[in-house]
Amino acid sequence: MGKSYLDLAHECDRFPYHQDDPAAYATHMEKYHSFRVQGCDSILGYMVNEVVSRFDWPTESWNIDAESRTVTLIAGPTPAERSQAVAQTLDLAVKQDRFEVLRGWRNEMYPVFGPGGEFLLELERCASPLFGIVSYGIHATAYVETAEGLKLWVPRRSKTKQTYPSMLDNTVAGGMSTGERPYECLVREAMEEASLPEDVVRANATAVGCVSYTYVRDNRAGGETDLVQPEVEYVYDIKLPVDVIPKPNDTEVEEFCPLTVEETQNALANGEFKPNCAVVLIDFFLRHGILTAENEKDFLEIITRIHRRLDFPTASRVIN
Repeated sequence: MGKSYLDLAHECDRFPYHQDDPAAYATHMEKYHSFRVQGCDSILGYMVNEVVSRFDWPTESWNIDAESRTVTLIAGPTPAERSQAVAQTLDLAVKQDRFEVLRGWRNEMYPVFGPGGEFLLELERCASPLFGIVSYGIHATAYVETAEGLKLWVPRRSKTKQTYPSMLDNTVAGGMSTGERPYECLVREAMEEASLPEDVVRANATAVGCVSYTYVRDNRAGGETDLVQPEVEYVYDIKLPVDVIPKPNDTEVEEFCPLTVEETQNALANGEFKPNCAVVLIDFFLRHGILTAENEKDFLEIITRIHRRLDFPTASRVIN
């Protein structure tokens, strides 16, 4: 029996909920330290205890409290000073080869926000799961309306890609760097990943909301497992003319295939899609009336699981 839509939602939103079983949740949280910044009252991420033990923490920049299980960045008070302190700590960890995820260094910076969208610091993208911070990205589903019905442009990831090799993906997807706005990220990624020109994207893309979840990394993600990865993905639909065909423009994608709704559903049930891409497609099916309260018994739970209220501060716009 294949995976249900609720199975796919669970696979992406894997972190437990306190209200489901408070005692089990409390036991589970003993596996983590809370990542904090001095002067900010909020927890900014959950760090696996074993990750905390493997870092060499410069005492002038960090306070590690084993009893309260907190990792507090005390460098500051400006975002630049905090970011520099984190960068120095990561640079040492890279030189020591402490973490496999850091071997995938991207030279892309991810922002960390406090309450009210206050920009606190930025850090290297591949290090974000080590700190368990909220990351932001865009995902877009390009589709065409044909005589045979709706068809979705679905790419297959490269077999040599570090994360989720050979799995199916959304037409366009990518992380948002510090200072980047969602729509501009979409335009950039559409050309880089799918050879979709800027004028085509701007003429045909529609912003349709967000999905949010807290993923827990498994071995398909590459590197250390069980890292907490809360994410907000800004979602877009791109209704393409039939003569516009996405094509690979880098080494990350092997091919694009136009799949019918039924073919896409079968691939989802077979577990062929990257977990968060499956969630974006579920959202697409909900919005296009393919998945409804009349044909899906877990309709309400699915909707809530792909729009999780995260445990950490978020920014509705990734730059103020």
